[in-house]
Amino acid sequence: MTKRKITICSNTSWYLYNFRRGLIKALKDRDYEVILISPKDNRYSKRLEDLGCRHYTIELDNKGTNPITDMNLMYQFYKLFTEIEPSLLLLFTIKPNIYGGIVGKILNIPTINVISGLGTVFLNDKITSQIARWLYKVSFSGNRVLFENLDDMEEFIRQNLINRNQATIIPGSGIDTTLFKPKLNLKRENENITFLLIARLIKDKGIVEYIEAIRIVKERYPNAQFKILGSFYFDNPSSISEDEINSWVAEGLIEYLGYTDAVLEEIERVDCIVLPSYREGLSRVLLEAGSMSKPIITTDVAGCREVVKDNYNGFLVPPKDSKSLAIAIEKMIELSKKDRDIMGLLGRLKVINEFEEKIVVEKYLSAISSCLKISKIAFSK
Repeated sequence: MTKRKITICSNTSWYLYNFRRGLIKALKDRDYEVILISPKDNRYSKRLEDLGCRHYTIELDNKGTNPITDMNLMYQFYKLFTEIEPSLLLLFTIKPNIYGGIVGKILNIPTINVISGLGTVFLNDKITSQIARWLYKVSFSGNRVLFENLDDMEEFIRQNLINRNQATIIPGSGIDTTLFKPKLNLKRENENITFLLIARLIKDKGIVEYIEAIRIVKERYPNAQFKILGSFYFDNPSSISEDEINSWVAEGLIEYLGYTDAVLEEIERVDCIVLPSYREGLSRVLLEAGSMSKPIITTDVAGCREVVKDNYNGFLVPPKDSKSLAIAIEKMIELSKKDRDIMGLLGRLKVINEFEEKIVVEKYLSAISSCLKISKIAFSK
């Protein structure tokens, strides 16, 4: 019997490898043929092929709004989908969701769209954002749509982009808690309490508030240490500049770690993870930190509050509020090491019980199976 083909699309090979590897392996174990589509890079495209999958390359401009470029992307999807003849499309990230979804509709291919966070198209009412929202509505019409938090789902429903019966909540991309686990007896570089923010270097991640809070905290706790790990993102209108980072380092406020794939090791070296983000899909960084038994300070917003219960495995603060953030950091400093360790342990238990990769993968497998059954019934009619 011919294997059912699940074609998974994303805007980067890095995303598929780092966030969907467990799902890809589970699909292969269930005897699906998994075909991957993403832009080619020098590192992760080869790793995707090493998983035993066919990988097709597309050219995709993540930030561009040129209609000719986007029409070319649709043509690329059309050529690939007609060649592959997928049983089902599983689409991640904005442009594959929109343009891959439209082509899937033209070719009558069953499709699952996944929203892992709302971009800038939901933060303003510019004409380009209005067009993007309309394209979402066209692409998602009649499809199963998976969301990583309730707020995002309700926003799509409120704007009449989907119907409620199309929507399902999935608890993030899932965490391999056997990989992200606390390392006992780790030798520390120093005994000063250390905080770490991991994020792309854009203002929407709350980096400016983090710096303002550090200035406040340093007045009372000059020995507290603060770090930032993340890559520059100059194409984003709210990007943090190199000059800003360098000035904060020169001021003695932070240690900048640059960008690394070895995130696990950097989390191990600190006492607390801080993410004052304005909004997330479902923060992968917070899930990784929780799984490694690190207490967390984050904002009471969609995509963050799901991971942290206030005064249980960390502290929640209002977004864009550096004074409240400083108070939370000082509260964390004033806790005994034992109390911080208990917070971290409770956070790991929360991740294991709610966000473990096996839980998430099973929900995806269920959605895929259901979608294929419905399409088979529709086809037989």
